[in-house]
Amino acid sequence: MITKGKFGKYGGVFVPELIIPALEELEKAFLKYKDDKKFNEELEFYLREFAGRPTGLYYASNLSKKLGCKIYLKREDMLHTGAHKINNTLGQGLLAKYMGKTRLIAETGAGQHGIATAVVGAMLGIPVEVYMGSEDVERQKLNVFRMELSGAGVTPVESGSCTLKDAINEAFRDWITNVETTHYLIGSTMGPHPYPTMVKHFQSVIGREAKKQILEKEGKLPDVVIACVGGGSNSMGIFSEFIDHEEVDLIGVEGGGDGVETENTGATLCKGTEGVLHGSLSFVLQNDDGQINEASSISAGLDYPGVGPEHAYLKVTGRAKYVAVTDKEALEGFELLSKYEGIIPALESSHAVAYAIKYAKMEENKGKTIVVNLSGRGDKDMFIVAKEMGEKI
Repeated sequence: MITKGKFGKYGGVFVPELIIPALEELEKAFLKYKDDKKFNEELEFYLREFAGRPTGLYYASNLSKKLGCKIYLKREDMLHTGAHKINNTLGQGLLAKYMGKTRLIAETGAGQHGIATAVVGAMLGIPVEVYMGSEDVERQKLNVFRMELSGAGVTPVESGSCTLKDAINEAFRDWITNVETTHYLIGSTMGPHPYPTMVKHFQSVIGREAKKQILEKEGKLPDVVIACVGGGSNSMGIFSEFIDHEEVDLIGVEGGGDGVETENTGATLCKGTEGVLHGSLSFVLQNDDGQINEASSISAGLDYPGVGPEHAYLKVTGRAKYVAVTDKEALEGFELLSKYEGIIPALESSHAVAYAIKYAKMEENKGKTIVVNLSGRGDKDMFIVAKEMGEKI
C-alpha cells in the first residue's frame, strides 16, 4: 500500500480505486530502477547523446551590466526538443520500457512535453498518444505538427476550458481504460504519488549541474535561484539541489495573466487555496464551492489551476517564495533577453526572466548573483508574440 508521497500534509493519492494497482506497480518499479546501475547507465547515455546534456550555465554579461547584478542562465532551452521536458520523458519512457508497457500517453499544454514524449516514444519504439486542449492545439500548431511528425497521435480535448487541466482529465480517463498496457507519462511534479517524487528525481539533473557550474564559475553558491512555475517540474528540478542551502533564496514565478484581479489567473500559489486536483492535495484555483476555476495566461505551459504538492509545502514553510508576473511583464522579459543576449526564451521562461529583471532593479539586490532557469526556447511562441506586438509573420 502506498504510504509515502507526502510533503507535510500535501500530496498523497486521491484517485479512483481502479488506478491504485497501477500506481503501486509504478512506485515499485521506480524504487527498483532509480538506483539500478544498468538503468542509470542507459538513462545517462540518452541524456548525453540524445538530449544534449550537460546544458550550459551562461553568464548573461549584457543583461548583467545593464541591471547591476550577475545573471546566469541555466540553458535548458539548448536541449533536444527545446525544453527541460526531455529529462523526465527519457526517465519515464525508459521506466515504461523496463516495466514492459507497450503504449505511452501524455498530456501537454504548450506542447513541449508532448513533443518530448513523442520523440522518446519514437526512439524507444513505443506508440504515443498525446492529449491537448483544443485551445492549446490552436495556439501551438507548430508543436502539434512536430508531435505528429514524430509518429504520435494528438487528440484535441474540447471539454472545459480546452486547456491543460482538461487534457490531464482525458489522459486519466484513457489510463483507467488501458492501465495494463499503458504508462501515463505525466509531465510535471503534480498528480498522485509517486509522480511528484519521480518527476523531481528525473529533473534534479538540472540542479546538480547548476550547483556544480556556479561553484566553478563563482566559487560560491548564488544568492537566488529563480524559475517559472506551472505544474512545477523545471523549478523543482533546479530548486532540488539548493533546498538544503538556506542561504540561497528560491523564487518561483507564476503566470499572472492580464494582471486584472479575478479568480482566473494562472497564479495558483499566489491566489489559490488548499484543495485536491488530479490526485493530490495542494493549492488550486477554486470557488467557494470547491469548483475549479479556469486559469488564464499568455503562456500555455503556465495555464494550469493547480501546482505540484512539494511547491505547496515550500510555500507554507517559507523555504521558497512565489510571485506572479503578468502577461505584459513576461513579454517585456521575452523582448529584453532577445535584444540584449540574442537568446529567445519560451513564454514560460520569460516569466522567470521578467521577475529576475524586477529583482535585480531593487536597490537591496544590487551586485547579487542570480541563477535563472531558462526552461525552454521561444520558437513555439513566435506567432503569439508577433500577434501581441502587432506584427505579421
